[in-house]
Amino acid sequence: MLQPVVQSWHWLLAHPYILAIILLAVTLIVAFVVDYLFGRVLKGIVHRSKTIIDDHILDHLHGPMRSSVLLLSMLVALDIYLEEQTWRGTLIDFIYSIIVIVWTIYLARMSRAIFRALRERHRAEHSSRQLLPLIDNLILLLLLAHGGYWIFHIWDINVTPLLASAGIATAALALASKDTLANLFGGVSVLMDHPFSLGDYITLGDGQRGEVVDIGIRSTRILTRDDVLITVPNSIMSTTTIINESGRVPRYRMRVSVGVGYGSDPDQVEATLLKACEELSEILPSPKPRVRFREFGDSALNYQLLAWIHDPGDRGRLIHELNTKILKLFRQEGIEIPFPQRVVSYHPQGGQLQAKVEVAGEEKGKSA
Repeated sequence: MLQPVVQSWHWLLAHPYILAIILLAVTLIVAFVVDYLFGRVLKGIVHRSKTIIDDHILDHLHGPMRSSVLLLSMLVALDIYLEEQTWRGTLIDFIYSIIVIVWTIYLARMSRAIFRALRERHRAEHSSRQLLPLIDNLILLLLLAHGGYWIFHIWDINVTPLLASAGIATAALALASKDTLANLFGGVSVLMDHPFSLGDYITLGDGQRGEVVDIGIRSTRILTRDDVLITVPNSIMSTTTIINESGRVPRYRMRVSVGVGYGSDPDQVEATLLKACEELSEILPSPKPRVRFREFGDSALNYQLLAWIHDPGDRGRLIHELNTKILKLFRQEGIEIPFPQRVVSYHPQGGQLQAKVEVAGEEKGKSA
């Protein structure tokens, strides 16, 4: 019974074109099965997951898998029928190059789809996403370099001179654009260290204060309370001292200093200052406002009122309103807000008039 089967196989081997047609048909069936598995079965499985990243991966995967099956079948056919042909190696290298290009394009599309999904998720969560485009572009460059290396390797092209030339060109480019590279690495440092976020109120080492409206790779933009947009290079942002008034806790403590006369009752002063805070709804009840007696001044007792607010951007307006209410309440309670006083008296000494000037408790003499 096996003899007819063996004879049929010998007949097929004697007719390579018929065997090629059979091989092509088998390849098409395998490609259809692969496409069905990736397009129907696995797609139904990944649809049950909560993330959409695996959907993007699968959507781009069944195409390269189908193409790879067809190209691999062509390699088998070339290996069988063109064994003694001189141009067989060129065709094989060409097919391998196509396979590398197909999978490089697939990985690039998959990377873009993944990072696009991540950016959409960060946009929905209103969180910082400035580092994602940078990582996306770096991965794309690495994938293109990896694909190019394998294509050169397939065609037996020596990449050592190209790498040496690229190294020299990179060194020259780095020297020519060191400020740009400093800003670039500074931007990466700021985005990775995350000292502030969009919407935070920060104060720089030179005293500039404002709201962070944009964090880029090259620079950071700050909108001051005067509605002036300041662009600060990231090389400076990564080295200067930054005070983040917003911080991790969404509140900010403001300080209001006031001086009262030496004859004032400390308990009355403290109660009046706390009463001024109760009339402003923007002042947070927790932590509670507090009053501190700081020092004995030259002409006044210096107090400081400490109160917490939610938005640092309201600091200027709330200090204005708080000072206004403190002044009105002090006038109602009869609490004196002193100002520097100067007393001048003249006393004759040896035919001359001696002037004594008393300023805030100090006494100075002048001859007139």
